[in-house]
Amino acid sequence: MKDFQTLIIENDIVITVWLNRPELHNAMNDVMIAEMTQVFQQIPEDKSVRLIVLRGKGKSFCAGADLNYMKSIAQFGFEENVKDGKKLAALFQTIYECPIPTLAVVHGAAYGGANGLLAACDMVMADESTNFAFSEVKLGIAPATISPFVIKRIGEFGAKELMMTGKRFKGKEAEKWKLVNHAVAEGKLEEEAERLIKQILSSGPEAVKATKILIDKVVNNEKSMKDTIGYTAKLIAQLRASDEGQEGMAAFLEKRKANWVE
Repeated sequence: MKDFQTLIIENDIVITVWLNRPELHNAMNDVMIAEMTQVFQQIPEDKSVRLIVLRGKGKSFCAGADLNYMKSIAQFGFEENVKDGKKLAALFQTIYECPIPTLAVVHGAAYGGANGLLAACDMVMADESTNFAFSEVKLGIAPATISPFVIKRIGEFGAKELMMTGKRFKGKEAEKWKLVNHAVAEGKLEEEAERLIKQILSSGPEAVKATKILIDKVVNNEKSMKDTIGYTAKLIAQLRASDEGQEGMAAFLEKRKANWVE
């Protein structure tokens, strides 16, 4: 993968995407938005990748929108603002729909649009000292493009309190609202993130990807329960007959590790 202006990519079966504007607390600008969208579109082409980890270099995960970027878009007309908003929304949707499992590891600060990044990921782990805020209302605007992903994660009434007040809150409160899966004690973030990564890598890679699709289809299904049950029955049959399913069941019965366990 090519070099990027605002990102560092560490390639392995676990790909780490580092936001790399540490001097600006990884604030997002148009370049970072475009580069992240490209990366999350391209990574699934590598079938060996089993997990994507999204992180921030320096003192913060992401401080939201870059000040100079905000100054420039403040001068946009309506149509230009619509176009810009669609680019940001497309980034969050690309992360959310990525077929590879995604994990955000958050520290320092996650303000404004940063919460769209983490909310679009499958799992989120944060240092309990992390500062969070949906600060848009303090600027006289609304957290519009991130709202579908945040509300899906935390629900209607949690979103009302956090988004309408714009208040700052720490990792444990973020965990209470389910914005993050786990808020861990200071100094334990690396250890706990590695533990979660190992759990994912101990599972069948194709089974994990199929489970991500399964959850999406069940949660977002507009068909009848009968159709959903038919889909789930076919899926389990396909997975049981697959090479990975056969290996997994054989390993269980033979009391050994499956061949994908790292």
